[in-house]
Amino acid sequence: MTTQALTGIAGGTSRGTIPQRLAAPRPSVSFEFMPPKDDAGEAVLWEAIERLEPFAPDFVSVTYGAGGSSQDRTLRITEEIGRRTSLTAMAHLTCVSQTTDDLRTVLAGYRDAGIDHVLALRGDPPGDPGGEWVAHPGGLDHADELVALIRDVGGFEVGVAAFPDVHPSSASLEEDIETLVRKADAGATFAVTQMVFDADSYLRLRDAVAARRDLPITPGVMPVTSVKMIQRMALLMGTPLPERVVSRLEAVGDDSAAVRAVGVEIATELSERMLAEGAPGLHIITMNRSTASLEVLENLSHVWA
Repeated sequence: MTTQALTGIAGGTSRGTIPQRLAAPRPSVSFEFMPPKDDAGEAVLWEAIERLEPFAPDFVSVTYGAGGSSQDRTLRITEEIGRRTSLTAMAHLTCVSQTTDDLRTVLAGYRDAGIDHVLALRGDPPGDPGGEWVAHPGGLDHADELVALIRDVGGFEVGVAAFPDVHPSSASLEEDIETLVRKADAGATFAVTQMVFDADSYLRLRDAVAARRDLPITPGVMPVTSVKMIQRMALLMGTPLPERVVSRLEAVGDDSAAVRAVGVEIATELSERMLAEGAPGLHIITMNRSTASLEVLENLSHVWA
């Protein structure tokens, strides 16, 4: 199936908030981009956005770099997506290196740019994603506090992060469930997970939270195109790679085309399973490339037929 044939099947041109789109009969689709490091990287990012826009995703987002290191570029590009495209741009916001006044200023900028959805994150410790978290003086310590602040400012629908494989600083899945419940109580209305490589882990978390609160949780899916890249991301995010995934990728060795094909295959299988089990949609982590993401969606086109 061609990209043209995929155009608009996600239905993202419909009006409504992200939670309303997640409640629609057919699954949602959203895309995640990274802040580019330089002008060349930004050109690649905009090329990917232009190729994916005709698909009419329900929303897109741009992450912060590790430790909040690319905040300015993230804010600018998110605002530009809102101004230059038809896409619903969800802004990321973290507590890293910011006072509450700083956060209110950022939110005012988002509001002025017409952005009304925010993904509220605590964020990683500056300079060392695996280090000990220390709140900025005059800032916030936890994501639920950030959710409450955004709600207090008003005018935003608030999403949060979820961790099917347990957050690196969490003692257990049960603790992560309690954290998500607190975020919902603070005003979050939807959640997006870190990249998922084990469907059962996602389903366990989703079902446990659903028993406590009405909080739709969309799984993050990443089609692997490089073994080294996914290993580095897994380390940064604290997301373990299941042995069955590692063995399939390692079986094709240094053949980059084969690695990419297997990565798309794994992402397709995971997505099909989670959608069949009632996931509200897919949040595709693009790594600022469009081709692999579109291949996964082509493989799943029957879901939106």
